[in-house]
Amino acid sequence: MKSTDRASNRSQKIHAMDNAFSLEVSGQSQQPKVWSLLMTAVLALVLISMSAATGGRPFANAQKQPESLKAAEFSRLVRELSEEGGYFRSDNFTSNETSYLHVIDKMREVGATGGAYMGVGPEQNFTYIAKVRPRIAFIIDIRRQAIIQHLMYKAVFHLSPNRTQFLSLLLSKPLPKEKAPSADAPINEILSFLSQISADDQTYTANLAAIRKAIQEDFQFPLSERDGQSLEYVYKSFRNEGLDISYRVDGYWSTRGRGFPTLKEIIAETDLNGKQGNFLASTEDYDFVRGLHRKNLIIPVVGDFGGKKAIAAVGDYLKKNGFTVTAFYTSNVEQYLFESGLFDDFAENVRKLPVNDKSLFIRAAAGRYPHPARLPGHRLTTLLQKMSVFLKDFGEGRYESYYDLVTTNFISAEKN
Repeated sequence: MKSTDRASNRSQKIHAMDNAFSLEVSGQSQQPKVWSLLMTAVLALVLISMSAATGGRPFANAQKQPESLKAAEFSRLVRELSEEGGYFRSDNFTSNETSYLHVIDKMREVGATGGAYMGVGPEQNFTYIAKVRPRIAFIIDIRRQAIIQHLMYKAVFHLSPNRTQFLSLLLSKPLPKEKAPSADAPINEILSFLSQISADDQTYTANLAAIRKAIQEDFQFPLSERDGQSLEYVYKSFRNEGLDISYRVDGYWSTRGRGFPTLKEIIAETDLNGKQGNFLASTEDYDFVRGLHRKNLIIPVVGDFGGKKAIAAVGDYLKKNGFTVTAFYTSNVEQYLFESGLFDDFAENVRKLPVNDKSLFIRAAAGRYPHPARLPGHRLTTLLQKMSVFLKDFGEGRYESYYDLVTTNFISAEKN
């Protein structure tokens, strides 16, 4: 048989099979288009299902998003995304923003959830991470000591299955074998319990060694001699001051005449409706933050907001892995960017981040003049602003001063 005859026979058999399958599917003969239409419909349903599963993001991007990072990759990102450390005038051992919970309901209302979180400063980030429930988080601070402090926090989370153990380890307060609060105890009960326990040198020494080991071995982050000194300085400060530790300025404890809140007061703080919301106030929030840490997805980076590297590098990583920034907590850093002439550089860095119409800034408005939305009893005012609005206003030249920034197109907290 000639090859052309064999090819013709194969073609006739395939055509007959196609018609037979068409008959089986449609119940009619001579309907080859039905199979094509059916496959198109099935493919559409599959794509809709994929889109729903990824929150409407492109499926290719969603595939890239890591569920966790290996310790070596975590360590590499911390080191390679970071800039040289810079100077700031305070030791931000704790937040000093008593209004930090005021915007939580508003954030929930505008749909600030998932995606990527960015922030600055100390433990306040953990509360915003607990509320936003991001898939990844980057904490960027100009002070290398702040990043060492976050590695310390990571180790404390790593070693502490519950909230009481977290505070016990953080403050070098040994827990008695009996009578400790239950895992789901109210946070005020935990704080009261720990207030009755004294820190001791033996516990401090053993804990510091465990924290150092976790950072260097479990997280594979090498500590230089100076890093080790910073770690000891920060951890000893928590041991010495306990729940009374607070924001510290120019080498003096801020509680001495400056009126900054203590760690205990920050943890026990409430929102505008009288509800506690710190990340330590509920088991669910603590477990989420601890889980993200244990997946190596809370990544501290040394960086200047107006610098040439850190924010741009984080933005590049987020884009490559299909993330969009959901929330960026800036505290009042922009105040200092205006003072140092770096605000425009910061705005250009923001342009390099992947954002959408829901992406938010979280700010703590400070300055010489009270903000019109400031509430009695609070030195700072926590505000939101859409990042897309910020970029539009910046492009139109609407920010000639820090006061312009925090009073233009801001979203203020509202009591329910």
